[in-house]
Amino acid sequence: MENIPAEIQQILFAALLGGAIGAEREYRNKSAGFRTVILITVGSAIITIISQHIGGLANGDRIAANIVQGIGFLGAGTIFKDDNRVNGLTTAATIWAAAAIGMCVGSSAYWLAGCGTVLILIILYLMVKVERKLDSYNRVRDYKLVTTYQNETLLHYEKLFESFGLSHARGRQSKVGNEMIGNWVVSGPDMQHRKLIEALLADTELKEFDF
Repeated sequence: MENIPAEIQQILFAALLGGAIGAEREYRNKSAGFRTVILITVGSAIITIISQHIGGLANGDRIAANIVQGIGFLGAGTIFKDDNRVNGLTTAATIWAAAAIGMCVGSSAYWLAGCGTVLILIILYLMVKVERKLDSYNRVRDYKLVTTYQNETLLHYEKLFESFGLSHARGRQSKVGNEMIGNWVVSGPDMQHRKLIEALLADTELKEFDF
């Protein structure tokens, strides 16, 4: 490593840290995976290094600061809305954090880059279980129920949601022939959702339901 220029060592170190972060995203089959995150950290490091050569110590930060703006467009491409949830926010945040790691390496803040990478990996790997546990206390599900039309049909099922301690928001409702189709966004603990599903499966009046 002694014969390798300092700038090349920085780029290689940035690739190593980016690979560690990207491996987790690749393992979880996210849109920004192994190669993408490596390219982000390496690219951020290169821009930070070259900005110091172009602008010097006094103005180099102005060029490097554009990384923060530019990386936002890449992160935005990973965010999408699926039903009642917004997905891709963690991947977008990871892209933003990976760029910060690359900037740290490019500015020779190696300890900061290393500690930051370790913390990012802890959050991505270990905090998943904590997040799932928290989600289980207030799971949000979309329910679609199809049943024979009767007076106060919808009210009957809304009372059923409430009997299990679940909050609900009525969505689109429609009547086709003698069938009533109702959609709800229902939230509450996982255990109560399971009890609700068991009750719906035992409902002989219910023709069809999705959740």
